[in-house]
Amino acid sequence: MTKADLVDRVTALGDLTRRDGEIIVDTLFESVIGALRSGDKIEIRGFGSFRTRQRNSRIGRNPKPGVRVDGPANRVPFFKPSKELRDSVNPGGVKSTARKSAEGAEGSVDTHHPPAM
Repeated sequence: MTKADLVDRVTALGDLTRRDGEIIVDTLFESVIGALRSGDKIEIRGFGSFRTRQRNSRIGRNPKPGVRVDGPANRVPFFKPSKELRDSVNPGGVKSTARKSAEGAEGSVDTHHPPAM
């Protein structure tokens, strides 16, 4: 879905012009961006939360000349979906295979970590 598609959906909900829909969508995005810039956390119940995380500085390498490049520490936006959103995307209660009990682990295959050969 693109921003234009989102504007069309907002416009179709009520007796709104396309310009009104654009203003609503732009205001929402600008509010989220402004809050993240100032370091605030945004929580939308039933949808998820937005916040920033601090990323440490790192050392990289330019592959062509092989020169060392220092990557500065910076903040990156992070979205954590709510339980309701995760459940609606994964209907049927798909459970994680990461936490298995000792007796349930025998004979079962973890698709994310196949056995070593």
